[in-house]
Amino acid sequence: MTWKIKRLFKKIFSTILIVLLLVGATMVYMKITYPLGYLDLIKKYSKEYNVDPYLVAAIINVESRYDKEAISSKKARGLMQISPTTGEWAAQELAIEDFTLEKLFEPEINIRIGTWYLKVLSEEFDNNLQLILAAYNGGSGNVSKWLGNKDYSKDGLVLSKIPFKETEEYIKKVERNLKIYRIIYKSQFNKRSLYGENYLIGFMHNFRKIIKTLITYK
Repeated sequence: MTWKIKRLFKKIFSTILIVLLLVGATMVYMKITYPLGYLDLIKKYSKEYNVDPYLVAAIINVESRYDKEAISSKKARGLMQISPTTGEWAAQELAIEDFTLEKLFEPEINIRIGTWYLKVLSEEFDNNLQLILAAYNGGSGNVSKWLGNKDYSKDGLVLSKIPFKETEEYIKKVERNLKIYRIIYKSQFNKRSLYGENYLIGFMHNFRKIIKTLITYK
């Protein structure tokens, strides 16, 4: 009887251990896939421009995966992938002194401009998240044209169809990231700020660059 009880307890312990390992592995995976860095800057400028901080965090992940040195084929730069045109326009509007395109790689400048731009789009499109994201990716001029086209919008208020496949997929990605960030980092923006870069993110990006260099070298 004692042997049976010990065996039962061993099975229970093994099951609990496996569950804990699975939960732990899932949490690590989620933190790597949906990281959060520059919390202080996101909080600061989200509050200043009245933008949802979780939306900013989600956009950064979709745009650059928190790589402050990211640059696209269209020369969009930094964490929130600010285009040269938007960067120069924003720098004038925000009176950023001695602005150069290289400054878009600086997290504070990039997040400030990106968050301000989200505020501008929110005002232009009446806080409609679909239109804000479509404009952020595809351009506000294009979104305005689509809204005036019966093939893409039946009421001129919501897009029933998006002609740019990239923009359509972009909206879905950001919306998915937004939901996940609100779950993983619930109440995180109400806590004391975490200053600077998330070192795990930095390590992952450096590791990828090393692997990419090795593959290219071969």
